Amino acid sequence: MGRVRKAVFPAAGLGTRFLPVTKAVPKEMLPLLDRPCIEYVVAEAVEAGMDEVILVSSRGKAAMEDYFDRSPALEATLEAAGKSALLAEVRRVAAMAKVVTVRQQEQRGLGHAVLAARAAVGNEPFAVLLGDDIIDAPTPAVGQLAREQERTGGCVVALREVPRSETRRYGICAGEMERPDLMRIRAMVEKPRPEEAPSTFSIVGRYVLPPEIFAILEETRPGAGGEIQLTDALAVLASRGQAWGLAFEGLRFDTGNPLGLLEATLHEALKRPDTAAATRELLARYR
Repeated sequence: MGRVRKAVFPAAGLGTRFLPVTKAVPKEMLPLLDRPCIEYVVAEAVEAGMDEVILVSSRGKAAMEDYFDRSPALEATLEAAGKSALLAEVRRVAAMAKVVTVRQQEQRGLGHAVLAARAAVGNEPFAVLLGDDIIDAPTPAVGQLAREQERTGGCVVALREVPRSETRRYGICAGEMERPDLMRIRAMVEKPRPEEAPSTFSIVGRYVLPPEIFAILEETRPGAGGEIQLTDALAVLASRGQAWGLAFEGLRFDTGNPLGLLEATLHEALKRPDTAAATRELLARYR
C-alpha cells in the first residue's frame, strides 16, 4: 500500500454538548489553552507525514477555514508593530498543511461525513481523525496506525479498553490478538448495550482506511441513531478479513464535553514550561 498522505477531519457537527457557546463558535475552535482543539489534531496528522487536510464542514464553520488561511491584514499589523514572535506564530499555522474544505450539507452520521470527502481523497488510503479526541503520544497516534496499515492493507482503527458499562457509548470490536497490541478484528458493533457487547475494546477517533470504504459506505443503510455509521461499513471489511485494531501508545482526552476539555487543558498547561509552574500554583488554591 502507498504512504498515507491525506487526512480527513469530520467537523460538520452541531456541538450540542457545548451549547450555548457553539451557537456562534464551532466546537472545533474552542480553545485548549491558547490554541483551538482542531490545531492539535491537524498537528498530529502533519507530524505523522500527512500533507493534505480535508475538512468536512458545514454552514457556520468558516472560522476553521479562516484559521488555517493567511491573514495579510493581521500580518501587516503585527509586522508594523514589531511583534515578530506573534507574526511567526500566525504564519506557522497558515503553513501547517494544504487545507481543502468540502461541505456535508446534512448531518447523517460519521459514515456520511467520510463519504462526503470521496472526491477530495481519490483512490488512495487515507486517515480519519475525530476532533473530539486529543491524543498526547511520543509518536503521533495516527502515524502508528498508518505504519501498521502499510503492512496489513485493509483498515486499521485505534483501540482502547473501556468498562463494560460504557460500551453503549462506542463502537466495539472483537477478534483475536495477533500481538499484544494488535487485534485481527472479526466483528464490530456500534454502541451495543453492555450485555450485548462482543468485547470491551472500543474504537477511538483515529482510522486509516482503504479507498474501497467509499463503495461500502454508499451501500450502508442507516444504523444506530438513524445515521450512516462508519462502524457498520468497517464491519464489512472485518467480515472480509481486512480489519485490524491497534492499541496505540499515548494518552487520550475526550474534549467533546466540558470536563474532558478542562482535563486536556490542564494536562497541556502542566506540560508546557511557560505555564506549568503557574498552573500548579493555581490548582493548589482549590485543594
